[in-house]
Amino acid sequence: MRASAWLVLLLLVLGNIGAWALSNRPTTPEKLWSGTISGVAFSPYQEHQNPQDGRHPSRADMERDVAVVAPFVRSIRTYTVTDGLEVIPELAAKHDLDVTAGAWISGDLGKNEQEINSLVRLARANKNVTRVMVGNEVMYRGDLEVEALIDYIQRVKRQMDVPVSTAEPPYVWIRYPELAQAVDYITIHLLPYWEKVPIEQAMDQVRRGYDEVRAKYPDKHILIGEAGWPSDGPYRGGAQASLVNQAQFIRNFLNLAGENRWDYYIMEGFDQPWKRQIGGEAEANWGIWDTHRQMKFPMEGGVFEVPGWPVLCAIATLLAFIPMFWFVLARDDLKPAGQLFYGALIQGIASGLVWTATEAMTTGMNTMSFVAFLILICAQILLLIVVLIDGLELTEVVWTDRWKRKFTPVKVNTSGYYPKVSIHVPCYNEPAHMVIETLNALAKMDYPNFEVLVIDNNTKDEEVWKPLEAHCAKLGPHFRFFHLAKWPGYKAGALNFGLAVTAPDAEVVGVIDSDYQVTPDWLSSTIPYFESPKVAFVQSPQDYRDWQIHPFHRMINWEYQGFFHIGMVQRNERNAIIQHGTMTLIRTSILKRVGWWAEWCICEDAELGLRLFEEGLESVYMPDSFGKGLVPDSFAGYKTQRFRWAYGAVQIIKRHWREFLPSGKTLTFGQKYHFVTGWLPWFADAAHMLFVVGGIFWSLGLLFAPKYFEFPPTVFIMPTLGVFFFKVACGLWLYAARVKCGFLDKVNAAVAGMALTHTVGRAVWTGLFTEGRPFVRTPKCEDQPALIQGFLHAKEEVMLMLALWVTAFAVGWKEGGDNRDAYIWSAMLVVQSLPYIAALAVATINGLPMPKQEEGPTAPAAAE
Repeated sequence: MRASAWLVLLLLVLGNIGAWALSNRPTTPEKLWSGTISGVAFSPYQEHQNPQDGRHPSRADMERDVAVVAPFVRSIRTYTVTDGLEVIPELAAKHDLDVTAGAWISGDLGKNEQEINSLVRLARANKNVTRVMVGNEVMYRGDLEVEALIDYIQRVKRQMDVPVSTAEPPYVWIRYPELAQAVDYITIHLLPYWEKVPIEQAMDQVRRGYDEVRAKYPDKHILIGEAGWPSDGPYRGGAQASLVNQAQFIRNFLNLAGENRWDYYIMEGFDQPWKRQIGGEAEANWGIWDTHRQMKFPMEGGVFEVPGWPVLCAIATLLAFIPMFWFVLARDDLKPAGQLFYGALIQGIASGLVWTATEAMTTGMNTMSFVAFLILICAQILLLIVVLIDGLELTEVVWTDRWKRKFTPVKVNTSGYYPKVSIHVPCYNEPAHMVIETLNALAKMDYPNFEVLVIDNNTKDEEVWKPLEAHCAKLGPHFRFFHLAKWPGYKAGALNFGLAVTAPDAEVVGVIDSDYQVTPDWLSSTIPYFESPKVAFVQSPQDYRDWQIHPFHRMINWEYQGFFHIGMVQRNERNAIIQHGTMTLIRTSILKRVGWWAEWCICEDAELGLRLFEEGLESVYMPDSFGKGLVPDSFAGYKTQRFRWAYGAVQIIKRHWREFLPSGKTLTFGQKYHFVTGWLPWFADAAHMLFVVGGIFWSLGLLFAPKYFEFPPTVFIMPTLGVFFFKVACGLWLYAARVKCGFLDKVNAAVAGMALTHTVGRAVWTGLFTEGRPFVRTPKCEDQPALIQGFLHAKEEVMLMLALWVTAFAVGWKEGGDNRDAYIWSAMLVVQSLPYIAALAVATINGLPMPKQEEGPTAPAAAE
């Protein structure tokens, strides 16, 4: 292991620790607190208890909770005196704690009677109940008219000697002076977070609220019944819920209350996960203690937003170290910069997963949110795997120090090896003039020993295939023409017929599409590689001509080039290229031995290549162009072609999946890696479809059933957006390294590829649940579509795009305002629509009129 590799590992570990430390620097709030807290709101519900479901704390639960708070406070406040919580005063008395007992008053009159009767009995029986409250925010919720609430208060006052009040926000007391007259003391709630006040202005807001009520009722004692700040929750205007802000608020408030001798209760003792279902994440996170009864922050010293970050950092470091160590050790063929880049990517993803899981695994999620959490974490893992795959491709392309399997065209054949080659040209209803140009190019090859079989299958119109028959006769005995009426098996069937009638002495079979015009040196530059008996097939890339004529042709041409000059070059290093059915040469004996072409699969070329690898054979790929075909004329043809490729991939996976498992014996690790990871992005496109539908459904839930739906944690949404932009940047970087085109062409190629997201996703889902979809030919020489026709080619994408836009706007409009989570969610919906925007853009470009040419005929365009 080189010294530079150890240095890379050291930098990665230190960099990770530094990143965690830098993002988790302690914050010291303005003031410290070292006294005893006057009181806390006390709700003893445990992590998995919920009063709405009838799951209440036991006596033992409450006794433990009273013991937790007793060393820190002088008093506790309760909100109900039923459902077993009436024992709290008795338990509090054991620790010399006073109790402000509350009766829960709502619109349920029967339940109100139970609460009031219990409250009276409790106050009479427990001397440490020093005051009571009849209701909590009854007027704020609008549960009763003010007269009804006053009636309850007066009934309680007549039956006990302790002071009686009710709790409301300041504005309620200002609005209803009759309510203030009815109580013995005024209880106000001062919660600046709900009023969208930034933490820096929170104490000023608290003081204003208190002073407003004090000025209105100077003769009434004022109790601050709730004052606090949540440690987690959505961003509201300028108010940010965080642990640091919670610590700052409570420390500052305690000092302010002490200076002014205020009577108060902190909101609240313990985090209450069950409240998440009624008020979102913030409602569940007001506690000084968490659900495990651990104090969330100290009253003195610095506060960490993530108190346990060193442990999380250690977990992330250990999680990443073994794969980083293995990668740096195994990849000495990479430059140190490449090792550092990919190692940092591994470490970043490990840290991201640890951070996401920690942030998102909050308690109190309802069933819908928990299901969403499971789905999102799986999606997050899939996205991060795709990032690792793309990152490895970038690393190997940009920073490979030496190539292990680099093949170049043979310039001079010194061995005199010229085996006979049988070139098969399958046709179906192809324009005769296009095929004739293909045959003329074949006739000009400088190779001395070949035959050409033109196999026309299922073309009904004699005027289409008869000219081909005549032209083959004209070209001489090396060219043979076959017309097959009603022939099964589509393209594979035609190729199998060709194999059956191939010259017995032909050692190599070549296949080209009917629109391909090869260069004269195709065979002379490639056939010598068959001198090695291990070589089963030789592949050169598909290339295209006449793409400069129209912007649609130009953008899809460059989209194709990325695969042949980036992906295939990388796959060739591990003898794992995808065989494609043109510009391919296969050893005849091996082709027959492995079972000919697969007629059950519409991607018979890729399937054959996989079978050859399963036999332990080798391929040769050289990225030099030896022929040029035609790109599809229409966006519909472009989509049809990609649908066929993706559907065929799923067919292959369903037939060969056992070979991709670790237990599979026939493929090397590198071959398994490339076939699995090469197709994984297509499954990610299928997942994109699922999440688009899920995002629309969830948005409707947010709009019409907010009780059951809440915004997913930002820790899931932001990485999703980050992955998207990483993939875009990665693609542009790869193109800059390997594809010789301008920046605008790079961007247009990315747009063209993105435009196929829906098509690929639909093909994957169709392939998973259907069998034997017929081979659909990519049309050739179509007329240029009208603008409206191009638009209709993307109608499914446009419908989904509009659905995402409408729901994004509706969520932003209804739930936005000061809710940052709503805008982040809406932004994610818009980002999800980008592939559909791309599809509409490409379809529209396709509909532009063909530019006028000064000379020559309009070029046909289409490809298999």
